[in-house]
Amino acid sequence: MHNQQATPETKGVTVQLLNTVDLGPEIEGMNGRQLRMRMVTIEPGGVFGPLHDHKDRPGTVYILQGTITDHRNDVATDYGPGVGWPEDRNTTHWLENRGMVPAVEISVDIVRQE
Repeated sequence: MHNQQATPETKGVTVQLLNTVDLGPEIEGMNGRQLRMRMVTIEPGGVFGPLHDHKDRPGTVYILQGTITDHRNDVATDYGPGVGWPEDRNTTHWLENRGMVPAVEISVDIVRQE
C-alpha cells in the first residue's frame, strides 16, 4: 500500500500506559513535555493507523513478541522480537500485524503533556 493511498484505520490495538516522567523539572527547556512508555498490543490482522508522523514526538520502539510490519516510504519492513526502530521527525508510517499471534511492542516517546 502506497503512502499516497488511504491507509487502514486503527483496529485490534490495545495501548497500556506503563509510566511517564515530567521532563520540565528534569531538563531545562522541556516544560510541558513528558517521557512516556507504553505497551502496545496489535492483534493478528490489527492495524495501528492511519498514516501518521512523529514531528514533535520522537521515540523508539522495541518488539517483545510477534512481528510488526512497519509501512513507510512505500516500503514494508517486518520487525520481530528483540529489534525495533526509531521514530524521528522524518518518520511517517503506519503499522500492522500480518502474523498469527499478537504482536507486542514497548514504545517510548516524548510528548506534550495533556
